Amino acid sequence: MASVSASHLIIFIASILVAASVAGTITSTVGQLSGAVDDLGVDASQEVRTEVEIISDSGAQIYDIDGDGNITLYVKNTGSQRLPADGTGMDVLVDGAYWTDIGFTVVDGDYWRPGNVIRMEISAPDLSTGDHRVQVTINGDREVFEFNT
Repeated sequence: MASVSASHLIIFIASILVAASVAGTITSTVGQLSGAVDDLGVDASQEVRTEVEIISDSGAQIYDIDGDGNITLYVKNTGSQRLPADGTGMDVLVDGAYWTDIGFTVVDGDYWRPGNVIRMEISAPDLSTGDHRVQVTINGDREVFEFNT
């Protein structure tokens, strides 16, 4: 009789340990999943609130205006949030090549708030004659500008 009670006690304790370890694993997984969903929500919110528009005139001269070999583009913040005006988080491609030598100036304010415009000076001194394309991407919003030199 005592051996049955001892074996039941051992099985009961083993069951409690297994249940506790499963509960711990599930709790940890749910916590990680919750964090991932929160991150996705923040990213989606930034993508929805970010909108930019290249407002330069494609028919006007935008390359080498000052004789310094720069592509000069004006980009307006048409979204609903302030964006960094130093190029943080912005990707610029010129004719499909990633470009990093870019100067930024807010034209009509101190910050790149909704409605404000920045001037981008993309250093491209050896740009050949012909058709070219600049792609600006920030927080998932992509704008393409085509011009001719």
